[in-house]
Amino acid sequence: MKNANPVSLLWRVVVVLAVLPLTAGCGRGDAVRATAAEVKPATAFFEIAVGEKTVRMQLAVKPKEMERGLMERRDLGADDGMIFVYPGAQQMSFWMRNTPTPLDIGFFTADGVLREVYPMQPYDETSVQSVRGDLKFALEVNQGWFVKNGVKPGAKLDLKALGAALKARGFEPWEYGVR
Repeated sequence: MKNANPVSLLWRVVVVLAVLPLTAGCGRGDAVRATAAEVKPATAFFEIAVGEKTVRMQLAVKPKEMERGLMERRDLGADDGMIFVYPGAQQMSFWMRNTPTPLDIGFFTADGVLREVYPMQPYDETSVQSVRGDLKFALEVNQGWFVKNGVKPGAKLDLKALGAALKARGFEPWEYGVR
């Protein structure tokens, strides 16, 4: 190297060695970002069976998603719905604030068994409360869906499909008692 200053050369080596560890993880960081990009949003639909019928469900898992629910929605398809997934068993209570679409709500126990079904009227802020206190999932669908499709208490929710949907949304199914 013509006119190479040994001190200048030493500084270049030090800088390269200092920066190298910072850039070594770049490839792995891209992989982590790619995985995060593959997580489906709350607006995604998942086909999940209830008894012999399939519902295209959106998952409400985070508190803000649950709070929002199907408010202001007028575009619910004939076999569309939203399932509310809770980490623990509880008594449930829902209302229809800012919800223009008449709905039915079905309450399920942790083993995926449908236990109760109630109609809910548009904009009605009167709470629809479950009788049971051991419920983990609530499914809102268009009013009349359960009767029209012959889905009655005792029907089973496909927990395997629900687990896959939770995973696709970036949640660990076991944290919600779904295996």
